[in-house]
Amino acid sequence: MSNATLPEAFISQMKTYLGENEFEEFSVALAKDPKVSIRINRHKTQIQPENSKQVPWNEDGYFLEERPSFTLDPLFHAGCYYVQEASSMFIQHLLNSIEAPQDGIYLDLAAAPGGKSTLLSSYLGNNGFLVANEVIKSRASILKENIIKWGIGNTLVTQNDPEHFGDLGGFFDLVLVDAPCSGEGMFRKDPNAMSEWSPDHVSLCAARQERIMDQAGAFVKGGGYLIYSTCTFNEKENEEMIRFIVSEYDYEPIRIPLESSWRIVESKVDIDGSSYFGYRFFPHRVEGEGFFITVLKRPESALVHEPKKTKDFKHPYLKPVGKQDAEKLIIQLGLPDYSCFYNLQDSYFWVNKDFQQHFEYLCRFLNIRYFGVELGKINKQQFIPNHEFAVSILPKSGFLTVDLDLKDALDYLRKEDIPVKNLPEGWVLVTYENMPLGWLKNLGNRTNNYYPKDWRIRMR
Repeated sequence: MSNATLPEAFISQMKTYLGENEFEEFSVALAKDPKVSIRINRHKTQIQPENSKQVPWNEDGYFLEERPSFTLDPLFHAGCYYVQEASSMFIQHLLNSIEAPQDGIYLDLAAAPGGKSTLLSSYLGNNGFLVANEVIKSRASILKENIIKWGIGNTLVTQNDPEHFGDLGGFFDLVLVDAPCSGEGMFRKDPNAMSEWSPDHVSLCAARQERIMDQAGAFVKGGGYLIYSTCTFNEKENEEMIRFIVSEYDYEPIRIPLESSWRIVESKVDIDGSSYFGYRFFPHRVEGEGFFITVLKRPESALVHEPKKTKDFKHPYLKPVGKQDAEKLIIQLGLPDYSCFYNLQDSYFWVNKDFQQHFEYLCRFLNIRYFGVELGKINKQQFIPNHEFAVSILPKSGFLTVDLDLKDALDYLRKEDIPVKNLPEGWVLVTYENMPLGWLKNLGNRTNNYYPKDWRIRMR
């Protein structure tokens, strides 16, 4: 990408920020292919990828020497890793630095396609609960798929406008808003971002961000944290947004420690005698794309909104599973004691009992796309497992497994029939390198492949 292809106004803006000499380094970096990076799912695997180098600010992140065909890697479909741009993995360092509560209730307000949500889900593990929200229907479907593959089961996927959270002021321990932006940091990955860019577009994005943050600032409880990020460089969508948030809500500054070798640029915004901090990633300084992030803390004195206890949970679609049936499911499937269950369209869903009250309260306000882990159905006293259960980290006691080689694993992911020798009839959990891929049913003389039709791969 040459300077000639960059918008003139953008060149002028970046020269003002960087100076003539550093701008040349910046423009050279934009002409290079970005490094490919992945973040492993530590709840499924601890194995470092071959020929990789760790992302300095994330212990689960790795740079790959070259871009493989992820479509033809069964471990990708098993949710063992997520292909994520390295700069945005900085959120892990931020969470560790502020010691964000791992038993908290988090909200990712603009979550699709799911990179930051899966990172938050990993951080929370079995201790916390995440609401991953996306307003656009098609993008909410992609988010749902990635949450299912990640498989931790601590997430409620919703499709709502920010204003629909209006009754949840002071409810969340942490709110992340990766705001829709002008995308300056994605120019080398997304040519459309560059063709759409203009100073007017930047102003339009900033106005949209103000509308979002005008609401999102209220969702954080007293003592909780607000994380705001963009994939753009300009101050109007970054530092000026810090000024806007602090003008609308009472927030305290947080400063994150940095290693000088990371070459991340810290910026400072002085507001009413206090210094607020932002962190900017330039592609000529870091091995990653353009990114900006800040974190603010809600004063302890601010509103704390605890969910109201309800004697009986009533919902038009969700039905709680009774104690007796729940105990049967726990025994039959070998599930943990902290399990509770809901029925939706004859299918059983698992949720961590520790967050039952929060989950039921959230269901009163939000449009649900997915939650917990969908286990399966019971038909004529027989349990019929769902794909979502297969790729979850929940135990799957009592099921036979077959570990496939690469060829058979790819055929399975193409939804082709797989020959199974010397296995009794019934449901079989298909694995690759001992990582679950899904179910097949051995009928004796043939097998039925239950990999989801919409997810099958077509590449050869």
